[in-house]
Amino acid sequence: MNSSPSRAPLHAALFTTVLLIAACGLVYELVAGALASYLLGDSVTQFSTIIGTYLFAMGVGSWLSRFIVRGLATRFVQIQLMVAMVGGFSSTALFLAFAYTDGFRVLLYVTVFVIGTLVGLEIPLLMRLLKGHFDFRDVVAHVLTFDYLGALAASLLFPLLMLPWLGLARTALFFGLVNGAVALWSCYLFRDTLGARRLLQGASVVILIVLGVGMAQAERLTRLAES
Repeated sequence: MNSSPSRAPLHAALFTTVLLIAACGLVYELVAGALASYLLGDSVTQFSTIIGTYLFAMGVGSWLSRFIVRGLATRFVQIQLMVAMVGGFSSTALFLAFAYTDGFRVLLYVTVFVIGTLVGLEIPLLMRLLKGHFDFRDVVAHVLTFDYLGALAASLLFPLLMLPWLGLARTALFFGLVNGAVALWSCYLFRDTLGARRLLQGASVVILIVLGVGMAQAERLTRLAES
């Protein structure tokens, strides 16, 4: 990695990335649970099964990360972009699936599983990327600390701020934008080890635009589903 930035700002940026991706992952889980409770009822069952599926999927993602041996930075950015799209449009897609198809439950758990698997891939990859900058024991301690802090922030922001102000669809899209911004920022952080950097930067910008358009049209799409 380029040594032009001082180490302290670089380290702060890296661990802020951990916090943000942890917050985004939990928000997508909370959005899915809240949406399923709203549409299907029985909130205890919905949240229990969704949380269980999400945590299991994270374990699957962590296990799969062992098979990624090259291009760690590139894979990390690609995964961020996939999480941005799948997570960002999860609420809108599920609303429409409930209104127009009979496969809502299947899509719900497939979506939760895919997001959980991708989030499960992110943290091990990032830990491996950080090994070049910290002792491994510090990597584990810092990453887990910021991971849990991100989860705490999401668990407070979601019910108290995001849901009342933005609603389910826009909340998911907003955090999709956060994931997309993290992907674009990661193109800078890992610029010296990133393959196809310009392509990934371009993809990040396109996905941010798509999510921004989706956020602008979210209310219209939600009304369409509710009608």
